[in-house]
Amino acid sequence: MTATDPFKLPPHAPGLKIGLFGGSFNPPHEGHRAASLLALRRLGLDRIWWLVSPGNPLKDTHLLPSLATRIAAVRRLAQHPRITVSGIETTIGTRYTYETVAYLTEHCPGVHFVWIMGADNLSTFHHWKRWRDIATLVPIALIDRPGSTWSAIHSPAGAFLSRYRYEESDGRAFAAATAPAFIFLHGPRSALSSTALRAKADPAKAL
Repeated sequence: MTATDPFKLPPHAPGLKIGLFGGSFNPPHEGHRAASLLALRRLGLDRIWWLVSPGNPLKDTHLLPSLATRIAAVRRLAQHPRITVSGIETTIGTRYTYETVAYLTEHCPGVHFVWIMGADNLSTFHHWKRWRDIATLVPIALIDRPGSTWSAIHSPAGAFLSRYRYEESDGRAFAAATAPAFIFLHGPRSALSSTALRAKADPAKAL
């Protein structure tokens, strides 16, 4: 894992291919790491930034552990030289993914960013603020999850993105694609979820 100040913009340079993997990471788990390693390998990425969110606007966050606590947990898990853990959203004051992606594409010219998310998130992507605009800013890579393949592709966002889909065999060229662009990566699927892990630890925190 690249050790940097989590509240400063991570190191970058024009031409680099960087995956953006955002979430509350409450808690982080091996499924997050497996998805990142799959994306690194299949898309030929130079780096992945784990963007640890101050809080998901679509979820109740009153029981959410502090950002510092979650960043520390994510760092213990990541342990990879090409994964950078970042709390930059707190520094730049963004709350929604669109705002974060717009900031990064503006302030990191020449960097090829790819938004990475699990297939289960695509099913609700159409509820995200300005989700179509996110798709016009950066290519989107979807990581297959158990029980989510069908629902993701047939969701409103899946239908919208289907016309921009790349074949998995073109993964190495995907990061440099002009958005909108979409790719669905299949591989070993992790059934782990933060929600299930919270419920196992304390049913009251499974929200």
